[in-house]
Amino acid sequence: MPSGKISLADRWIMKFASINWRGLSAVIGFFLVWQLAVIFEFAGFQEIPSPWQVINTFFSDFLFSDKYWVSWFISFKRVLVGFLLAQIMGVPLGLFLGTSPTFYRLVFPVFEMLRPIPPLAWVPLSILFWPTNEGSIIFITFIGAFFIITINIFDGVRSIKKEHVWLARSLGAGNFRIFHKIMLPAVIPAIAVGMTLGIAVTWNVVIAAEMIASDSGLGRLTWEGYVSSTPPVVIVGMISIGFAGYLSTVIVDIFERRMMPWKYKK
Repeated sequence: MPSGKISLADRWIMKFASINWRGLSAVIGFFLVWQLAVIFEFAGFQEIPSPWQVINTFFSDFLFSDKYWVSWFISFKRVLVGFLLAQIMGVPLGLFLGTSPTFYRLVFPVFEMLRPIPPLAWVPLSILFWPTNEGSIIFITFIGAFFIITINIFDGVRSIKKEHVWLARSLGAGNFRIFHKIMLPAVIPAIAVGMTLGIAVTWNVVIAAEMIASDSGLGRLTWEGYVSSTPPVVIVGMISIGFAGYLSTVIVDIFERRMMPWKYKK
């Protein structure tokens, strides 16, 4: 075999060794405890379906169901659009709030007044304001991530040491060069944190909005399971939401690694 090349068997061994066995053991242990709690009817588990019932429901009713996978697609689309809009508007707003004292004094009081309002409190207003349910749900999803992203960028800009800016100005750097070479690199970690927190909140908000104001999506699927008194469907919906949120976090993590390669260098 030529030197420097790895055999197929060695590749499989490396993949096997890289598996997070502790995490896998924790997942298996979780389902095992759940199964035992149902068998022994422990503290309220009398009405909870067992993992086997949930798996059977998924394979028999959902795996080959077009409606189920369309629900995945619709929820992902709403999260993606709302999340991207929050990034497009939140990042510049956070930068302006952190760099312009005049803009800060003018806008920040209004921002702070609106920020504590829970995203779901916007549901009635969004239904009245937007002509379609789809538009109102995307708006609520946008609101869920917007304030988190903006405040993280704002804090990131405010954490930049003024001495660095003064030194750059003393060396003849203009506003654009200071922004490009000092401020933007300094706020990249804040952008990454805002993305990570924002995507999680976005999923929380979109699922709740789908339960209230939609006839489609994973949230609606879960709600229909509750209304029809079919707990296995509810749990299938919950696990689907959790898995969808995990996939979104993995995607955001990939972008974060590309944004900050120095942080992940070995």
